[in-house]
Amino acid sequence: MSRDDYLERILKARVYDVASETPLDPAPALSKRLRNTLLLKREDLQPVFSFKVRGAYNKMAALPASRLRKGVIAASAGNHAQGVALAAQRLGCRAVIVMPVTTPRIKVNAVAARGAEVVLCGDSYSDAYAHAMELKRRRGLAFVHPYDDADVIAGQGTIGVEILRQHARPIDAIFVPVGGGGLISGIAAYVKRVRPSVKVVGVEPTDADAMARSLKAGRRVKLDHVGLFADGVAVKQVGAETFRLCRRFVDEMVLVDTDEMCAAIKDVFEDTRVVLEPAGALAVAGAKAWAQRHGARGRTLVAVASGANTNFDRLRFIAEEAELGEHREAVLAVTIPERPGSFKRFCAALGERSVTEFNYRLADSSEAHIFVGIEVHGREETARIVRTLRRQGLKTVDLSDNDMAKWHVRHMVGGRARAANELLYRFEFPERPGALGRFLASMRSDWNISLFHYRNHGADYGRVLVGMQVPPREMGEFKAFLRKLGYPYADETRNPSYRLFLL
Repeated sequence: MSRDDYLERILKARVYDVASETPLDPAPALSKRLRNTLLLKREDLQPVFSFKVRGAYNKMAALPASRLRKGVIAASAGNHAQGVALAAQRLGCRAVIVMPVTTPRIKVNAVAARGAEVVLCGDSYSDAYAHAMELKRRRGLAFVHPYDDADVIAGQGTIGVEILRQHARPIDAIFVPVGGGGLISGIAAYVKRVRPSVKVVGVEPTDADAMARSLKAGRRVKLDHVGLFADGVAVKQVGAETFRLCRRFVDEMVLVDTDEMCAAIKDVFEDTRVVLEPAGALAVAGAKAWAQRHGARGRTLVAVASGANTNFDRLRFIAEEAELGEHREAVLAVTIPERPGSFKRFCAALGERSVTEFNYRLADSSEAHIFVGIEVHGREETARIVRTLRRQGLKTVDLSDNDMAKWHVRHMVGGRARAANELLYRFEFPERPGALGRFLASMRSDWNISLFHYRNHGADYGRVLVGMQVPPREMGEFKAFLRKLGYPYADETRNPSYRLFLL
């Protein structure tokens, strides 16, 4: 079978020995708000709560009996691992899954419970993949790739078959989460052959946009760092075959941020009472963003709800961010004069609106800074509040889209210091023992840490804000330290929330 025979591959795919044909459910509340009909393809209802079992089983069922007897191996931090483990259990073969040591215990236990041998190695998927390839050669195991494999792609493509069969009426667009590209490649390869008028739109996080960048560049782009919130799509480089198929069949890419994913999780929960994982809600967030961008009304949109393997302790962070993602909370920094009546004037300007958070800090004898959260009904209302406050002579900065303010500064208001040569950086630390020690060991001992804030959000990584005193002449060494450390980072030294509340 040639590499372009995907229609035949998909129609012949063996997935239903282990996978379910999932429903295409309406999302009535969200549809009403969007003024479009939104249908959810419920892959969260698979036996492993993710679509990944389709591709894994199709790949493994196609292996010769002699290879299957030797066993299979995969590298994964979550859903693919569970799909391979279930497929191996059903086919009666041995499975070895290499997972990063940062993988939450709940996922490790879920894979082991299906009889797979779990090997923990490295801090990232790349480390786990390298070790898996070494074990593959040493033990003679068959490798089951999570996305860049024709049989895996064909297995995922059965979702496209189901969507078109379940909704015979016109569909304007199908939204698909994109990591390595296996899911969208399979769906697009089928849909574009059978109903080419249907748009296939890929959705990626803004901080893990390897496919969008690759399609724009006309070649596969490798990212230096990827955001880890949507861990199911945190891929630095898309597959060679998936990139080829996406260039041919995918109409458009949409990027969404963490707040928008959290808002989408809440939207789906309100319609279904199911909590999707961040990558699982990616397509819903993309459909919302696309509808707003195009001013779409009365369209029929399908979003693939790709998975629901969420850590319970992550829900706190999701709930906090959902209001911001739906623009239901405004976060503002307001400077008021330090004189009688100023605070009363500020409260009067807010009117009868609900205040969700309030932090006050005296700046000096002439003024004070207020960090305030306000319940709103969209960006337009936030803009009106800002204009009202400024007309009252109150200096106001909208921090609603300022990640550092939302994740760190709102929990730190109250302490101010002027540290010489202070640099402020935001890092993503892997959630494992020794991560902080590695950070401290990598930096020069004479660079004083002047500020440190960490908050656990229940994810596989932690967000850390660090102030360090580094003399200007040592900036070259500091940049080398950042490269050697290897943690994703952002320079926040000029962030307005830092200058207003911490400096």
